Amino acid sequence: MEFALLAWKNLWRNRRRTLITLAAIAFSIMLMQAAHNLAMGIYASMVDHGVRAGSGHVAVYLGDYPRSRDESLAFAPGGLAEEVQHLPGVSRVLPRAYLPALAQSSRESRGILLTGVAPLAERIANPFLKHLPPDKMLRSSQGNDAVLGCRLLDELKIVEGNKLVITLQNRQGDLVSELFRVRGSLRTGIRELDGSLVMVGLEKAATLAGMPGKVHELAVILERADDERTVLPAINRLLQDRAPRAVSWEQAMPNLADAIKLDYAGQKFIFLIITLIVTIGVVNTLLMSVMERIREFGVMLAIGASPARLRRLILTEALMLALAGIAVGTLLGSLITWYLVHYGIDLSRMVPENMEFGGVVFDPILRATWDFAWMTRISLYLALLTVAAALYPAHKAARIAPAAAMRKH
Repeated sequence: MEFALLAWKNLWRNRRRTLITLAAIAFSIMLMQAAHNLAMGIYASMVDHGVRAGSGHVAVYLGDYPRSRDESLAFAPGGLAEEVQHLPGVSRVLPRAYLPALAQSSRESRGILLTGVAPLAERIANPFLKHLPPDKMLRSSQGNDAVLGCRLLDELKIVEGNKLVITLQNRQGDLVSELFRVRGSLRTGIRELDGSLVMVGLEKAATLAGMPGKVHELAVILERADDERTVLPAINRLLQDRAPRAVSWEQAMPNLADAIKLDYAGQKFIFLIITLIVTIGVVNTLLMSVMERIREFGVMLAIGASPARLRRLILTEALMLALAGIAVGTLLGSLITWYLVHYGIDLSRMVPENMEFGGVVFDPILRATWDFAWMTRISLYLALLTVAAALYPAHKAARIAPAAAMRKH
């Protein structure tokens, strides 16, 4: 106890220098914790929005469909959707079919992605459909209603209520056409999707393609993203004797996964720069403290103090400096995170209503999420780094020659 008290008093011999170093440590912890929690909140929002409109937290495909997008890789789910739906942690199972096709109005024609969906389940889970009025949604899985992207609607020079013809090549190699009526239009915020999306009933799309009862994808929406660790193996156990296989959203949506990894890699590089600056500051503080106390250390060594005791003293000072900085920084980081969780950063006046990143649109109000494990890890890491930064000053103090040190003025 007396040893720790002595180390604490030594730190405050030069208050200005100690306060500057303490502020640097605290500010670094605060910045890294708040920035990380905000990034995790943004990534979680992106993933949640992306998987609901895209592949799901877990997706079931036949063969290499996620990579090739070969429309011939369709499979009959049978009772699989119901089996998966009953697994713990599963919220929704969305069967979908994706077919390249041509949309024609009386004035224009455009290449499109014909997407067959189960209307009721899709409306509940898909964020693109949350603002679509009920009277503009598909009425059945077998009907000739269609929902188009807003940009495609303009390019075809038609309006809601008009008719269009969709032509595609079926599984037998024949060109088939069907007349659909535009039930509604939606704005996803993704230019390519708004210009190519045509959503129709799943059974109608499958029949038109000559693959009745088959789908290209089962998108599994989970109650919590963390449930993927248990749900994915459980689905693959159900598929053990079947041809399709379940994959995670990272494999099904590689563009989004790569965009998140790239963004976080840049953030980690910034964190590295911050920790290096803090390390240099700690080394400077403790080394200057040692140089100012050479005569004092010489006296201590002359009256019987061991070099090891001096090393422990300097390392204890470093540890106490780190703990004080981490305590203050974590408090400030937690307060900022709390604000970002509850209120967020509203960028709606500075950016478009829908921001796109990695092929996914997310809310312009950026919110954080709590990552207590990471907050603890970065605090321990910075504490160890601070103590490691004190090794050279401690070694310098331990090698002081008592006679030479006592002659210093």
